[in-house]
Amino acid sequence: MPDLPPKPAAGVSRRTVARASAAAGLAALFGTAGGTARAAGRTARAAAATRLGPRTLDVSVPSAALGRSAPVRLILPSDFGARPERTYPVLYLLHGAHDDYTSWTRETDIEAFTEGRDLIVAMPDAGPTGIPSVWRGGPDYETFQVKEVPALLARDYRASGVRAVAGVSTGGYGAMAHAARHPGAFKAAASYSGILDTTAPGVPAIMDAIVARENLPAASLWGHPLLNLLTWRDFNPRARATGLRGTALYVSQGSGVGGGNGGDPLPGVLESALWPSAQGFAGTLARLGIRATTHLYSGGGHDWPYWKREFTASWPMLAHALGVPE
Repeated sequence: MPDLPPKPAAGVSRRTVARASAAAGLAALFGTAGGTARAAGRTARAAAATRLGPRTLDVSVPSAALGRSAPVRLILPSDFGARPERTYPVLYLLHGAHDDYTSWTRETDIEAFTEGRDLIVAMPDAGPTGIPSVWRGGPDYETFQVKEVPALLARDYRASGVRAVAGVSTGGYGAMAHAARHPGAFKAAASYSGILDTTAPGVPAIMDAIVARENLPAASLWGHPLLNLLTWRDFNPRARATGLRGTALYVSQGSGVGGGNGGDPLPGVLESALWPSAQGFAGTLARLGIRATTHLYSGGGHDWPYWKREFTASWPMLAHALGVPE
């Protein structure tokens, strides 16, 4: 493992900024008009690692797929330094829209939760939209997350080939899209309020609004949803569902509307907008005979209190796939 500089002083929490961004994104959804992998075989090289705590560090990864360096936050096993001969499974946790790779450590107790569980937790960047895909003529976050980061972890942090992936919102999309488009790359995949059918009625408008919120042209993701329908289908977890056969799956989604916390209606409204997408995805898995644990519940909101609960519910499945204690 590379030498680490001393732990820096703690920064200001981004919770308020993240909530404001989420609200603005939903406002854009209802009020705003509407690549190929590059050098996939090249091994990413870590430019710098910054220690944040005894087990937690940020690594800057030079990426050919992105054309720049991008961060990944790591939580190492408790015995990492004491057992230099050992390799470890990796749990990838993906962030949502208008957030960043720090969200899982900011919003959850993932550091304390994984203490003593003998795994690496990797939280890679997915850009400001949080959509970890191959952008049309732009960055390739899929290759970054599925190829480059694992190559780095295997080389510098003794990661084994055993992996599981989970994500919230657009990160939930990423978890299922990565597992479906790269069969066998992950032993398990979990989505918490993910966008699981990108061509379902109303969902292209949601994707366009997420992109527009970051001042990017809507077509810069996959092109026009009708004129470039084949591309949209190629990156659609529901359309690629056959690739999920043999992967342990967990899918959770609330019906929203009346959900949310603190009287804020926006999380419930957004959750309800994604409800049909999750139902369609779960129905496709059932028709294909692909086993999955589904929790489609009444109410709820597009927010961390629900996602933390669902992560805990999915943990036994993830732990079994990774071969670590529950």
